[in-house]
Amino acid sequence: MSIALPPPSPILAMAKRAADLKAAGHKIIDLTLGEPDFNAPLHVIEAAHSALDTRKLGYSPASGLPELRKAISSAFERDRGLHYRDDEIAVGCGAKQIIFNAFLASIESGDEVIIPTPYWASYPDMVGACGGKPVIVDCSLMDSFRLKPEQLKAAITARTRWLIINAPGNPSGVTYSAEHLQALGDVLLKYPHVMIMSDDIYAHIHFPDDGQSFNTLIKVVPQLRDRILTVDGVSKAYAMTGWRVGWGAGPKSLISRMIAIQSQNCTQTSTLSQLAAAQALLGPQHCLKERNDIYRERRDIALSILKSSALLAVNTPDGAFYLFPKLIGARNDGDGVANELLHHYNVAVVPGSAFGVPDAFRLSFATDTQALIEGCKRIVEYIGKSHR
Repeated sequence: MSIALPPPSPILAMAKRAADLKAAGHKIIDLTLGEPDFNAPLHVIEAAHSALDTRKLGYSPASGLPELRKAISSAFERDRGLHYRDDEIAVGCGAKQIIFNAFLASIESGDEVIIPTPYWASYPDMVGACGGKPVIVDCSLMDSFRLKPEQLKAAITARTRWLIINAPGNPSGVTYSAEHLQALGDVLLKYPHVMIMSDDIYAHIHFPDDGQSFNTLIKVVPQLRDRILTVDGVSKAYAMTGWRVGWGAGPKSLISRMIAIQSQNCTQTSTLSQLAAAQALLGPQHCLKERNDIYRERRDIALSILKSSALLAVNTPDGAFYLFPKLIGARNDGDGVANELLHHYNVAVVPGSAFGVPDAFRLSFATDTQALIEGCKRIVEYIGKSHR
């Protein structure tokens, strides 16, 4: 297996450009990062203070603190009706590291990974860094950016190692109904060599208009359990991005290899962060609904502004906290739009090319409501002037 140096994250690159302009005195409305503008829950912060006062914060096992792994297992049972044993859980420095460790532990040179568009920007580069080949499947706005069973079947080859399903998705906010997941599962059952990465990091940020509960493939098609790695963490739902705690739950053989990799690079994520994450999972959960209500309100406000432009097509996301407008008309260059919005309208968004859709751009509504409103108004103004 060869490891290639990946390019820098295009999302972080755009965020840095915005930060540099802010530092130079420009009043930038930054809609780039998927970072909640809330604090970590108070009981989490109090638990961290208590741990600083009362515990020796030494090394933890590479698999994560036993109390955190137990909390993760309990949260899976409580929230999704899923049961994972202790040896089926690995803790890492955020969900991002868990994904990378899984690829590093399983991909041989030339193995293929199916990635539906629009995708989180890091997936293809991680696959490439681990010696694999990203197989990009274009999912259209007409299909609400959902992977269709026939597309999945057409993409699978003898070299397919993984399929990635990210729902609610970054950047589209797409979710899948139980019926749709069953249809995908019916295809996957015919190809036992294909593993499935279910990236559920936005599972708790979910507000479908039809009232459907959150669905994930392992719950809908339990026959696939031994081939699914479920990825999650505290960064998004609990506003704990900088605490860097994520986890993967899946087959013991894969988890053991991921833990071995973890033991040889950074050993563990911060012990203090792990204790705080356990409290986030075990403590009061009412903040999740309260914050989802705020996200939904922001989503609806931003959508109403963006949809006032006949030159933008925007799907209504069922979860996460992003909008992903596609450009309509002669000029459909998402990179150009992002650059001009930043330098002429002081609004920072991420070009759609980062997500495999070059005629779009992403903006986050996990930000101050007034800044979001002003940013969306400037976007509509710019599009109206420059894209006719």
